[in-house]
Amino acid sequence: MHDLDHTQRFLFDDTDVRGELASLGESYQHVLAKHPYPQPVAQLLGEMLAAASLLVGTLKFDGLLILQVRSSGAVPLLMIECSSEREVRGIARYHSEQVAADAGLRELMPDGVLAITIDPRQGQRYQGIVDLEGASLAECLSNYFATSEQLATRFWLHADGQRARGLLLQQLPAERLREPEEREASWQHVLTLADTLSAEELLGLDNETVLHRLYHQEAVRLFEPQALCFRCSCSRERSSRALISLGEVDAQALLEEHDGQVVIDCQFCNQRYAFDAADVAQLFAGGGSEAPSGTRH
Repeated sequence: MHDLDHTQRFLFDDTDVRGELASLGESYQHVLAKHPYPQPVAQLLGEMLAAASLLVGTLKFDGLLILQVRSSGAVPLLMIECSSEREVRGIARYHSEQVAADAGLRELMPDGVLAITIDPRQGQRYQGIVDLEGASLAECLSNYFATSEQLATRFWLHADGQRARGLLLQQLPAERLREPEEREASWQHVLTLADTLSAEELLGLDNETVLHRLYHQEAVRLFEPQALCFRCSCSRERSSRALISLGEVDAQALLEEHDGQVVIDCQFCNQRYAFDAADVAQLFAGGGSEAPSGTRH
Protein backbone atom coordinates (compact mmCIF):
# COMPACT_ATOMS: atom_id res chain seq x y z
CA MET A 1 0.00 0.00 0.00
CA HIS A 2 2.77 2.46 0.86
CA ASP A 3 3.97 2.43 -2.75
CA LEU A 4 0.48 3.46 -3.88
CA ASP A 5 -1.09 6.89 -3.69
CA HIS A 6 -2.59 7.30 -0.23
CA THR A 7 -3.21 9.37 2.85
CA GLN A 8 -2.45 8.15 6.35
CA ARG A 9 -3.77 9.53 9.61
CA PHE A 10 -1.89 9.68 12.91
CA LEU A 11 -2.64 10.79 16.47
CA PHE A 12 -0.53 11.92 19.39
CA ASP A 13 -1.56 9.95 22.48
CA ASP A 14 -0.45 12.54 25.03
CA THR A 15 -1.70 15.74 23.46
CA ASP A 16 -4.72 17.02 21.50
CA VAL A 17 -3.19 16.98 18.03
CA ARG A 18 -3.96 14.91 14.96
CA GLY A 19 -2.04 14.61 11.72
CA GLU A 20 -2.31 13.39 8.17
CA LEU A 21 0.29 12.47 5.56
CA ALA A 22 -0.40 12.37 1.81
CA SER A 23 1.63 10.73 -0.93
CA LEU A 24 0.81 10.93 -4.64
CA GLY A 25 2.81 9.52 -7.52
CA GLU A 26 0.73 7.80 -10.19
CA SER A 27 -2.27 10.12 -9.86
CA TYR A 28 0.07 13.13 -9.97
CA GLN A 29 1.58 11.79 -13.20
CA HIS A 30 -1.88 11.31 -14.70
CA VAL A 31 -2.68 14.98 -14.03
CA LEU A 32 0.63 16.19 -15.51
CA ALA A 33 0.28 13.97 -18.59
CA LYS A 34 -2.83 15.83 -19.78
CA HIS A 35 -1.06 19.15 -20.49
CA PRO A 36 2.57 20.27 -21.10
CA TYR A 37 3.00 22.06 -17.77
CA PRO A 38 6.21 24.03 -17.09
CA GLN A 39 8.06 22.79 -14.01
CA PRO A 40 6.95 25.62 -11.64
CA VAL A 41 3.30 25.02 -12.61
CA ALA A 42 3.70 21.25 -12.27
CA GLN A 43 5.13 21.79 -8.80
CA LEU A 44 2.21 23.98 -7.72
CA LEU A 45 -0.27 21.44 -9.09
CA GLY A 46 1.43 18.70 -7.09
CA GLU A 47 1.25 20.76 -3.91
CA MET A 48 -2.43 21.44 -4.58
CA LEU A 49 -3.07 17.72 -5.10
CA ALA A 50 -1.39 16.90 -1.80
CA ALA A 51 -3.35 19.64 -0.03
CA ALA A 52 -6.73 18.50 -1.37
CA SER A 53 -5.90 14.90 -0.43
CA LEU A 54 -5.05 15.96 3.12
CA LEU A 55 -8.24 17.98 3.41
CA VAL A 56 -10.55 15.24 2.13
CA GLY A 57 -9.12 12.98 4.83
CA THR A 58 -10.20 15.44 7.53
CA LEU A 59 -13.81 15.76 6.37
CA LYS A 60 -16.78 13.46 6.78
CA PHE A 61 -19.03 14.07 3.79
CA ASP A 62 -20.35 12.42 0.65
CA GLY A 63 -19.53 14.54 -2.36
CA LEU A 64 -16.77 16.71 -3.74
CA LEU A 65 -14.05 18.93 -2.30
CA ILE A 66 -12.76 21.61 -4.68
CA LEU A 67 -9.55 23.51 -3.98
CA GLN A 68 -9.10 26.50 -6.28
CA VAL A 69 -6.73 29.46 -6.62
CA ARG A 70 -7.30 32.29 -9.10
CA SER A 71 -4.96 35.17 -9.87
CA SER A 72 -4.14 37.95 -12.32
CA GLY A 73 -0.68 36.56 -13.06
CA ALA A 74 1.08 33.99 -15.23
CA VAL A 75 -1.07 31.24 -13.68
CA PRO A 76 -4.69 32.48 -13.64
CA LEU A 77 -6.09 29.21 -12.30
CA LEU A 78 -5.14 26.15 -10.27
CA MET A 79 -7.94 23.72 -9.45
CA ILE A 80 -8.08 20.31 -7.81
CA GLU A 81 -11.17 18.20 -7.24
CA CYS A 82 -11.15 15.32 -4.77
CA SER A 83 -14.23 13.18 -4.17
CA SER A 84 -15.27 11.46 -0.97
CA GLU A 85 -14.35 8.24 -2.84
CA ARG A 86 -10.81 9.68 -2.85
CA GLU A 87 -10.66 10.16 -6.63
CA VAL A 88 -8.66 13.20 -7.71
CA ARG A 89 -8.25 15.30 -10.83
CA GLY A 90 -6.66 18.69 -11.44
CA ILE A 91 -5.87 21.39 -13.95
CA ALA A 92 -3.91 24.63 -14.28
CA ARG A 93 -4.28 27.54 -16.67
CA TYR A 94 -1.04 29.37 -17.46
CA HIS A 95 0.63 31.77 -19.88
CA SER A 96 3.80 29.89 -20.82
CA GLU A 97 5.70 32.98 -21.95
CA GLN A 98 5.24 34.50 -18.48
CA VAL A 99 6.33 31.48 -16.43
CA ALA A 100 9.93 31.96 -15.29
CA ALA A 101 11.87 28.77 -14.57
CA ASP A 102 12.54 29.72 -10.95
CA ALA A 103 9.23 31.47 -10.20
CA GLY A 104 7.40 30.79 -6.96
CA LEU A 105 3.79 31.16 -5.91
CA ARG A 106 3.86 34.92 -5.35
CA GLU A 107 5.46 35.60 -8.74
CA LEU A 108 3.14 33.25 -10.62
CA MET A 109 -0.12 34.14 -8.85
CA PRO A 110 -0.19 37.79 -7.71
CA ASP A 111 -3.45 39.16 -6.32
CA GLY A 112 -4.57 35.58 -5.79
CA VAL A 113 -7.77 34.34 -4.18
CA LEU A 114 -8.04 30.94 -2.49
CA ALA A 115 -11.37 29.10 -2.38
CA ILE A 116 -12.24 25.83 -0.69
CA THR A 117 -15.62 24.40 -1.69
CA ILE A 118 -17.48 21.46 -0.16
CA ASP A 119 -20.15 20.24 -2.57
CA PRO A 120 -22.13 17.41 -0.92
CA ARG A 121 -24.43 15.16 -2.89
CA GLN A 122 -27.11 16.00 -0.34
CA GLY A 123 -27.26 19.18 1.64
CA GLN A 124 -26.02 22.70 1.21
CA ARG A 125 -22.91 23.70 -0.72
CA TYR A 126 -20.29 25.53 1.35
CA GLN A 127 -17.47 27.76 0.13
CA GLY A 128 -14.79 29.67 2.00
CA ILE A 129 -12.84 32.37 0.13
CA VAL A 130 -9.81 34.34 1.31
CA ASP A 131 -7.03 36.35 -0.28
CA LEU A 132 -3.95 34.32 -1.14
CA GLU A 133 -1.61 35.43 1.65
CA GLY A 134 1.74 33.71 2.06
CA ALA A 135 4.97 32.88 0.30
CA SER A 136 3.94 29.27 -0.37
CA LEU A 137 0.73 27.34 -0.88
CA ALA A 138 1.25 25.63 2.49
CA GLU A 139 1.48 29.00 4.22
CA CYS A 140 -1.60 30.28 2.38
CA LEU A 141 -3.67 27.28 3.44
CA SER A 142 -2.48 27.59 7.02
CA ASN A 143 -3.54 31.25 6.97
CA TYR A 144 -6.92 30.28 5.48
CA PHE A 145 -7.69 27.99 8.40
CA ALA A 146 -6.48 30.55 10.92
CA THR A 147 -8.74 33.31 9.53
CA SER A 148 -11.68 31.44 8.01
CA GLU A 149 -12.13 28.30 10.05
CA GLN A 150 -10.59 29.32 13.39
CA LEU A 151 -8.84 25.96 13.52
CA ALA A 152 -5.19 25.72 14.48
CA THR A 153 -3.94 23.92 11.37
CA ARG A 154 -0.59 23.81 9.60
CA PHE A 155 0.44 22.41 6.21
CA TRP A 156 3.77 21.29 4.73
CA LEU A 157 3.59 20.64 0.97
CA HIS A 158 6.24 19.65 -1.57
CA ALA A 159 6.25 18.34 -5.16
CA ASP A 160 9.02 17.81 -7.69
CA GLY A 161 7.23 16.76 -10.88
CA GLN A 162 7.46 13.08 -9.94
CA ARG A 163 5.93 12.85 -6.50
CA ALA A 164 3.73 15.10 -4.38
CA ARG A 165 3.74 14.90 -0.60
CA GLY A 166 1.97 16.69 2.21
CA LEU A 167 1.84 16.83 5.99
CA LEU A 168 -1.00 18.34 8.02
CA LEU A 169 -1.16 18.96 11.77
CA GLN A 170 -4.35 20.12 13.47
CA GLN A 171 -5.35 20.82 17.04
CA LEU A 172 -8.24 18.84 18.47
CA PRO A 173 -10.72 19.98 21.15
CA ALA A 174 -9.15 20.10 24.62
CA GLU A 175 -9.33 16.67 26.21
CA ARG A 176 -5.90 15.50 27.32
CA LEU A 177 -4.48 18.96 27.99
CA ARG A 178 -7.00 21.45 29.37
CA GLU A 179 -4.73 24.23 30.67
CA PRO A 180 -4.39 26.85 27.88
CA GLU A 181 -0.67 27.43 28.47
CA GLU A 182 0.14 23.73 28.48
CA ARG A 183 -2.02 23.16 25.41
CA GLU A 184 -0.31 25.97 23.48
CA ALA A 185 3.16 24.80 24.50
CA SER A 186 2.38 21.28 23.29
CA TRP A 187 1.07 22.62 19.96
CA GLN A 188 4.15 24.76 19.41
CA HIS A 189 6.38 21.80 20.26
CA VAL A 190 4.94 19.56 17.52
CA LEU A 191 5.04 22.46 15.04
CA THR A 192 8.68 23.27 15.81
CA LEU A 193 9.69 19.67 15.18
CA ALA A 194 7.68 19.51 11.94
CA ASP A 195 9.41 22.68 10.71
CA THR A 196 12.73 20.77 10.74
CA LEU A 197 11.46 18.43 7.99
CA SER A 198 13.14 19.18 4.67
CA ALA A 199 11.54 18.85 1.25
CA GLU A 200 14.00 16.06 0.42
CA GLU A 201 13.00 14.12 3.52
CA LEU A 202 9.27 14.47 2.95
CA LEU A 203 9.56 13.52 -0.74
CA GLY A 204 12.03 10.70 -0.20
CA LEU A 205 11.01 8.94 3.02
CA ASP A 206 8.05 6.73 3.90
CA ASN A 207 5.54 7.81 6.52
CA GLU A 208 6.90 5.70 9.36
CA THR A 209 10.39 7.06 8.84
CA VAL A 210 9.15 10.66 8.62
CA LEU A 211 7.24 10.34 11.89
CA HIS A 212 10.13 8.57 13.62
CA ARG A 213 12.56 11.32 12.61
CA LEU A 214 10.23 14.02 13.85
CA TYR A 215 8.55 12.47 16.86
CA HIS A 216 10.60 9.50 18.08
CA GLN A 217 10.22 10.80 21.65
CA GLU A 218 6.43 11.16 21.35
CA ALA A 219 3.68 8.54 21.55
CA VAL A 220 2.25 8.50 18.02
CA ARG A 221 -0.39 6.14 16.63
CA LEU A 222 -0.30 5.63 12.87
CA PHE A 223 -3.52 4.36 11.29
CA GLU A 224 -4.02 2.29 8.16
CA PRO A 225 -3.41 4.15 4.87
CA GLN A 226 -6.35 5.10 2.65
CA ALA A 227 -5.85 4.76 -1.11
CA LEU A 228 -6.16 7.63 -3.60
CA CYS A 229 -6.44 7.45 -7.38
CA PHE A 230 -6.82 9.66 -10.44
CA ARG A 231 -10.22 9.59 -12.08
CA CYS A 232 -11.92 12.19 -14.21
CA SER A 233 -15.65 12.56 -13.59
CA CYS A 234 -16.46 13.61 -17.15
CA SER A 235 -18.78 11.39 -19.20
CA ARG A 236 -20.89 11.46 -22.33
CA GLU A 237 -23.97 11.59 -20.13
CA ARG A 238 -22.75 14.73 -18.33
CA SER A 239 -21.90 16.32 -21.66
CA SER A 240 -25.41 15.49 -22.87
CA ARG A 241 -26.87 17.22 -19.83
CA ALA A 242 -24.74 20.28 -20.60
CA LEU A 243 -26.23 20.44 -24.10
CA ILE A 244 -29.74 19.99 -22.75
CA SER A 245 -29.19 22.84 -20.32
CA LEU A 246 -28.54 25.16 -23.28
CA GLY A 247 -31.99 24.52 -24.70
CA GLU A 248 -32.89 23.09 -28.09
CA VAL A 249 -32.67 26.38 -29.99
CA ASP A 250 -29.12 27.12 -28.83
CA ALA A 251 -28.04 23.51 -29.33
CA GLN A 252 -29.27 23.59 -32.92
CA ALA A 253 -27.48 26.91 -33.43
CA LEU A 254 -24.23 25.31 -32.27
CA LEU A 255 -24.70 22.50 -34.79
CA GLU A 256 -25.08 25.05 -37.59
CA GLU A 257 -22.04 27.01 -36.43
CA HIS A 258 -19.84 23.91 -36.28
CA ASP A 259 -20.73 22.10 -39.52
CA GLY A 260 -23.26 19.72 -38.02
CA GLN A 261 -21.27 18.53 -35.03
CA VAL A 262 -20.90 19.82 -31.48
CA VAL A 263 -17.74 18.73 -29.66
CA ILE A 264 -17.42 19.09 -25.90
CA ASP A 265 -13.88 18.82 -24.54
CA CYS A 266 -13.06 17.91 -20.95
CA GLN A 267 -10.42 20.38 -19.82
CA PHE A 268 -9.20 18.00 -17.10
CA CYS A 269 -8.44 14.88 -19.14
CA ASN A 270 -8.71 16.01 -22.80
CA GLN A 271 -11.53 13.54 -23.52
CA ARG A 272 -13.76 14.69 -26.41
CA TYR A 273 -17.48 14.02 -26.73
CA ALA A 274 -19.01 14.55 -30.18
CA PHE A 275 -22.73 15.08 -30.91
CA ASP A 276 -24.19 15.22 -34.41
CA ALA A 277 -27.66 16.34 -35.53
CA ALA A 278 -29.20 12.93 -34.82
CA ASP A 279 -27.76 12.91 -31.29
CA VAL A 280 -29.11 16.37 -30.53
CA ALA A 281 -32.53 15.48 -31.94
CA GLN A 282 -32.62 12.37 -29.75
CA LEU A 283 -31.69 14.39 -26.67
CA PHE A 284 -34.64 16.73 -27.04
CA ALA A 285 -37.08 14.20 -28.50
CA GLY A 286 -37.17 12.44 -25.14
CA GLY A 287 -37.69 15.63 -23.19
CA GLY A 288 -33.99 15.69 -22.37
CA SER A 289 -34.21 12.72 -20.01
CA GLU A 290 -31.87 10.38 -21.85
CA ALA A 291 -28.43 10.69 -23.37
CA PRO A 292 -27.70 9.43 -26.89
CA SER A 293 -26.91 5.75 -27.02
CA GLY A 294 -23.81 6.17 -29.15
CA THR A 295 -20.30 5.98 -27.72
CA ARG A 296 -18.42 8.38 -30.01
CA HIS A 297 -15.57 10.23 -28.30
